[in-house]
Amino acid sequence: MKKDNSTEIFPIVDEKGNTIGSATRGECHNGSKLLHPVVHLHLFDKEGRLYLQQRPLWKEIQPGKWDTAVGGHVDYGEDIETALIREAREEIGIRDFEPQFLMRYLFESEREKELVYVYCTVHDGEIKPSDELDGGRFWSIREIEDAKGKEVLTPNFELEFGMLMRLPGFPPVPNDKKY
Repeated sequence: MKKDNSTEIFPIVDEKGNTIGSATRGECHNGSKLLHPVVHLHLFDKEGRLYLQQRPLWKEIQPGKWDTAVGGHVDYGEDIETALIREAREEIGIRDFEPQFLMRYLFESEREKELVYVYCTVHDGEIKPSDELDGGRFWSIREIEDAKGKEVLTPNFELEFGMLMRLPGFPPVPNDKKY
């Protein structure tokens, strides 16, 4: 059975994103609440649908649930945009895209605390989910709204999606099927 590499080294940051140390994935996810940075990419098609990945059942955190198209940890010594580009390539096979920075926020669960850097892009090219995922698909905004609160989506995606929908100009493309 696959599993996450608990020995990967992540930066530990303060709430402004300044690196103040390092720790392993295992240490960051064991309830220590060591603040570590992650990147999220919300991927829209030109019809205004949002691509979501399905987390594999072997994941320790939120297995089998639908989540942000790209979500990954920043490696120690790596900058945020490099991590975003690397994660997009690794998780869904996209290379040429123009990320738009949307926001940064703190997310805390029972097991971890993350400084989340959120981006979006519009992409109509091929998407190739890696074996790190159990696939993915485009969802209409209405489908996402209907799935909220039903244990289908990850709690952090639901929280983040709610914040994004309150941003002016979001989603970045018109979506006539929104409601």
